[in-house]
Amino acid sequence: MFAVVTGGSGSGKSACAEELILSLGERKRYYIATMQARDEEGRARVRRHRAMRADKRFETIECPADLETAAVEPGSAVLLECMSNLAANEFFDGSSHTPEETAQKILAGLEKLRGQCKDLVVVTNEVFSDGMDYDAGTRAYLECLGRINCAMARRADRVIEVVCGIPVFLQTADVRREK
Repeated sequence: MFAVVTGGSGSGKSACAEELILSLGERKRYYIATMQARDEEGRARVRRHRAMRADKRFETIECPADLETAAVEPGSAVLLECMSNLAANEFFDGSSHTPEETAQKILAGLEKLRGQCKDLVVVTNEVFSDGMDYDAGTRAYLECLGRINCAMARRADRVIEVVCGIPVFLQTADVRREK
């Protein structure tokens, strides 16, 4: 099963994704952490997320870039959090990439990961509805993230948007089969 969980900041998407992984039964669980904590706010967020999953038996893999290097056991359940951080880390790494090149690299790593595990849940952010006018670099990053999110949604068995803590199922495997 491949699921994408999206939502705005503080929507409850992380908790929803963890609940989904836990509902899949007992097996090896990995948490692929993509955030680079660069300040106290970031470190506090990392501490909060670690505390949330402390008793849930996740093995954490720190992977802020180069997703293709992540390795997990066959048959495992994997929670990748979060695609928005991974895309930013890759896109703003100091090199010159197009949104398409960065998206292709990340999607190739995602496909490799999907081939290794039984279940994969990816958390991403919904950042496209704020109506802000951004500089060219931020617009290019948003294009990259949009490409990744759309590609993941096309491939996913489930797409869930979390709104005010409520999971809204936008796509399920059953719905995809009916189309």
